[in-house]
Amino acid sequence: MDWKLELVPVPVTDVDRAKAFYVEQVGFRADHDHQVHDGLRFVQLTPPGSACSVVLGTGITQMAPGSQQGLQVVVEDVERARRELISRGVKPSEVDVQPWGYFVTFADPDGNTWALQQPVPRP
Repeated sequence: MDWKLELVPVPVTDVDRAKAFYVEQVGFRADHDHQVHDGLRFVQLTPPGSACSVVLGTGITQMAPGSQQGLQVVVEDVERARRELISRGVKPSEVDVQPWGYFVTFADPDGNTWALQQPVPRP
């Protein structure tokens, strides 16, 4: 039986600001934005090419805004991804070269952190 991770909560203080950041600046696709009732708003966003999405909103998680640390996505070209983030107003780190891959990190307006990883080619 497969177990597929498909949705990860990202705790934020301002849902509209976070949605704009992830869609307009980072390049995620906006899948859903539903105000279920006064205490529940469900916003699902998906990174390009990913089978896993993130959810932010109100009434979604008990985690404190900014407490989701180290979410990681794999990219084909970390330098190109970094340039795209910069062109959209995101402030990513420099490329961190490790024996197991190349990494660029950034944070959303609440301080939730992300890492982009370009794996090293396998022999």
